[in-house]
Formats: sequence, C-alpha cells, structure tokens
Amino acid sequence: MDSRLLGAFGEQEAAKYLRENGYTIKSANFKTYVGEIDIIAEKGENICFVEVKTRTEGVLLSPASAVDFHKEKNIESSAAIYMKRYKTKLIPRYDIIEIIVNDNKVISLNHIERAF
Repeated sequence: MDSRLLGAFGEQEAAKYLRENGYTIKSANFKTYVGEIDIIAEKGENICFVEVKTRTEGVLLSPASAVDFHKEKNIESSAAIYMKRYKTKLIPRYDIIEIIVNDNKVISLNHIERAF
C-alpha cells in the first residue's frame, strides 16, 4: 500500500475509533494556508484536533515521533483558524492517534490525548 493510501486508511480507522468512543467528528482533512488537521472531533468540553500517524508493522520509531515542533505549531495555527471561523467555546486539545497496520489490518491503535 502506498503512503497516501496508508494515510487515508489510518484516518478512516481513527475516525471509526473516535466515534466508537463517544466523539463527534466535526471535520476531516481541514485545510488552511498553514497546513491540515486530519480530524476535528468534539467530546465533552473539548474540541480535539487530531493528527493521525499510520505506519506498517516493524517500524523502529513510534509514529508520534513524526510530529515535530514545526508540525505542532502548524496544527495549533490551523486550529486557531478553525476556532475563529466556527466560533466554538470548547477547550482545544491536541491529540495524536498512532496506528500500526499489517496486511491492511490494524495491529495497534494508540490514542495520545494532550500530546502537545
């Protein structure tokens, strides 16, 4: 599976996981001039800006390690644009969902709340 398809598969699985755990998906692939947010979801008092990182089984580094300082700042800036545009008073939270796959099946999913 090429990286674009792998990423799309991971985002679908992450959205499914979030819905199954009581989140309401508000947006997917929200694009701004700064960057893109994979999933925006609400639960309770939080609006969650979720970065999904999907890797195939056997990778040495955790998928979350791919979210560096620059990526965090781009997500935070895009989140500020979203919150201003949609005028929400919910508390922003920045999460990462790591997904490991093998043969088009999810081997593990790790939801890191308040990742940054």
